[in-house]
Amino acid sequence: MSPPLHRRRPTRRNILGAAAGLGLVLHLRPVAAVSAAPTLQAVERQWAAGRPVTEGRVLLDVAPLVENGNTVPIRVQVDSPMTAADHVVEIVVFNERNPQRDVARFSLTPASGMAQVQTRIRLATSQQLVALARMRDGTQWSHHVDVLVTLAACIEP
Repeated sequence: MSPPLHRRRPTRRNILGAAAGLGLVLHLRPVAAVSAAPTLQAVERQWAAGRPVTEGRVLLDVAPLVENGNTVPIRVQVDSPMTAADHVVEIVVFNERNPQRDVARFSLTPASGMAQVQTRIRLATSQQLVALARMRDGTQWSHHVDVLVTLAACIEP
């Protein structure tokens, strides 16, 4: 004789059957979706919205050799007087190989005082990072940096 229903351990089959019975749908992400992620250049083009991005005025400060990808300090500086007429509106950082390309986004105003931000990020493996800045006049600037990571972080199975 089997134990009463309230004492049985749930099995995967029972849980999936109950979910199907309730009309729930389980969405599985295909393995190919990770490899189909947009390239770093595609993400940059999308952010730029068809406008040109020029190398310069932006300095992405990150160590070229990182021992642990779990916590990587970065600092982004943009050459700007930060006046009402000439200031940085947005700073973004994208990566080449993390599961999500969007690392950080910062909105700035003249009240920010300085066009400088800093944070810590995670890096899945050795890869290229790019910092992009959009100015009030619509010009966009960038700086690319290659980072070598010896101990990876945020890797999806």
